[in-house]
Amino acid sequence: MIAINKRFTLILIPCILLLLIPLIAMQFTTEVAWNTADFFVAGVLLLGTGLLGDLIWRKVKNNKRKVLLTLGLIVFLLLLWAELGVGIFGSPLAGS
Repeated sequence: MIAINKRFTLILIPCILLLLIPLIAMQFTTEVAWNTADFFVAGVLLLGTGLLGDLIWRKVKNNKRKVLLTLGLIVFLLLLWAELGVGIFGSPLAGS
């Protein structure tokens, strides 16, 4: 149980630190205009990616497959983040 809480904390802290970047930027510029829903979605994406990455590294035995799955997860996160942010694909997710 302690190992699970420690792993969760090691995933949660970077997520919070990453979410502090736009929060701090909003104090200095109007170019960053996030609302509560934006922070919630970003938090879910970051935390979900971190937890899935942890699951991959714990359950997959083959190191090559482990690295490929992790890279795929990161690419998926970045593409989804870009689509939600600026709509690079023009899907309904971006509000297009």
